Amino acid sequence: MADAKLAPNMPQWMIDHTNRYLSSGGTDGHMYTASFPNMPTLTVPSLLLTTTGRKSGRKYIFPLFYGKAGNSYFIVASKGGAPDHPGWYKNLLAYPEAEIMVGTQKLKVRARTASAAERGALWKQAVVFWPPYDDYQQKAADREIPIVVLDRA
Repeated sequence: MADAKLAPNMPQWMIDHTNRYLSSGGTDGHMYTASFPNMPTLTVPSLLLTTTGRKSGRKYIFPLFYGKAGNSYFIVASKGGAPDHPGWYKNLLAYPEAEIMVGTQKLKVRARTASAAERGALWKQAVVFWPPYDDYQQKAADREIPIVVLDRA
């Protein structure tokens, strides 16, 4: 992660969160308290994902909410329900080897899109820690929001 940069075009709250997470070595920022208009306050687990840019080859850091599935982690490629997949997901499709920081722990992982058989159970778990995912899926309409499983490398 030392040679990675913050992903471009992140909203300020994500930049602030990522900087706090990194500067504390993961002791502050792992649990993120989200306070957004018209939503109850939620405290969710977050990790930092470092991907390799599919066009640039540069390493980029993204803060994401996550769940656990056995010994693996999973993240949701929602992009707030936008019609297109997030850039970090496209990066993982091109270069599935990545790094994550979960609290103070840094791990090398291999990313894969959850199978249809896995997706239902993982989606149910995801909307428990972040209920807006259901709204994002409705907004995304024809785009099924991928769930990415991060298996330890």
